[in-house]
Amino acid sequence: METVSDLISRARAAQAEFERTATQESVDRIVRAIAKAVYDNAEDLAKMAAEESGMGVYEDKVNKNKGKARIIWNYLKDKKSVGIISRDSETCITEVARPMGVVAAITPCTNPIVTPMCNAMYAIKGRNAVIIAPHPRAKKCGRVVTDMFRAEIEKLGAPADLVQIIDEPTSALSAELMSACDVVVATGGMGMVKAAYSSGKPAYGVGAGNVQCIIDRGVDYSEAAPKIIEGRRFDNGIICSGEQTIILPEEDYDRIIDIFVQNGCAYLDAPEDVSKLRNTLFTKNDKGAFVMNKDLVGQSALKVAEKAGISVPNDTKVILVKADACGREDALSKEKMCPVISTYSYKTWEDAVSIAQQNLNVEGRGHSVSIHSNSREHIEYAAEHITVCRVLINQICSTMNGGSFFNSLTPTTTLGCGSWGNNSISENFSYKHLLNITRIAYSIPRAKAPSDDEIFAAEGDIL
Repeated sequence: METVSDLISRARAAQAEFERTATQESVDRIVRAIAKAVYDNAEDLAKMAAEESGMGVYEDKVNKNKGKARIIWNYLKDKKSVGIISRDSETCITEVARPMGVVAAITPCTNPIVTPMCNAMYAIKGRNAVIIAPHPRAKKCGRVVTDMFRAEIEKLGAPADLVQIIDEPTSALSAELMSACDVVVATGGMGMVKAAYSSGKPAYGVGAGNVQCIIDRGVDYSEAAPKIIEGRRFDNGIICSGEQTIILPEEDYDRIIDIFVQNGCAYLDAPEDVSKLRNTLFTKNDKGAFVMNKDLVGQSALKVAEKAGISVPNDTKVILVKADACGREDALSKEKMCPVISTYSYKTWEDAVSIAQQNLNVEGRGHSVSIHSNSREHIEYAAEHITVCRVLINQICSTMNGGSFFNSLTPTTTLGCGSWGNNSISENFSYKHLLNITRIAYSIPRAKAPSDDEIFAAEGDIL
């Protein structure tokens, strides 16, 4: 069995050769080939991911494999990442792209195909090597995609060791990898993300998801509801950008709930049923904190209901549950990685924003809010008052928050949550974060230093 030291040594040799010989064209051929391999094998890879992890929905994983391969390659194909990437005649700054070296990619069992694909594409776009540390529940998937990528790389005449994997992953080996590489990308549980930031190397991590979804007055409720349902239902709710709540105007609460029910949701508001579901979804750990029942992660609404001893229609896509309170007063305010949505009502828009923030204070600060609204004033008020890095408007959050052909967010599987989520970036992670940029500073023709009076003049002063 190869040691981490062996993997690092081989990665460094491959990366050095690639940096020396690769052109923008040869880099892009490899990046395209990685995306195309996943796209062309989407069905087999989806089947493997569903079977090995025991989570999610096969058909959704097929769509995810194809969708992410398409959008990430479409985003990357015209981007410069080798040599001189920009010249600014006004600032007289020329930028030169340089690799970071060896990337350690910690990948989750919830996305065992597209996350390694995304990390490999972004690493190689910057002429880096990448070593994947998969979740133990998805190590077979990790090995298969790694072999697939290595085969494509070899076909194109580059060193196969640009992509490697830890075959028998453990927390100790991941920690060793993170301390030996040049940069870490950690997508997974908060424990692993914290370890990445403690590795002594530059690191990019993700924050916990708990997307609050606010429906404004004046929108077409029958248009908003199916989008939210699709977002929560997709892949049985394991996407970190999946909608976790609906916060509704109180005078239309019952009408909106009826629309959700007509579109395949079961609604629980009887205290006994609410309590059963809460106690099934969450258990207390040894520190007295509520944690998600791991056995229900990525399971269907029907299985969740069965486990809770609650009867719901056989065609139920999503379970709606009326929370008793928001924030720390109710565990239902937390992230639920299965097709369950907590419901709340609000009097004013400020009230709705407050509910969302109180829930985020429990879990999910920095991640995202989904808003269905036609009011720019309301949208921008929310963006100025809620501690999140993304505010997605009138879209399906789970499938569009990580980039879409219908918005301009960077396509990715790693969503930075800023200081609110204890992350180093507050944007969607991309190849740019795996580049060192050398800046050449030429002198600016005809530039002159301003006088002290000009520098310190107050607005409105006449000089």
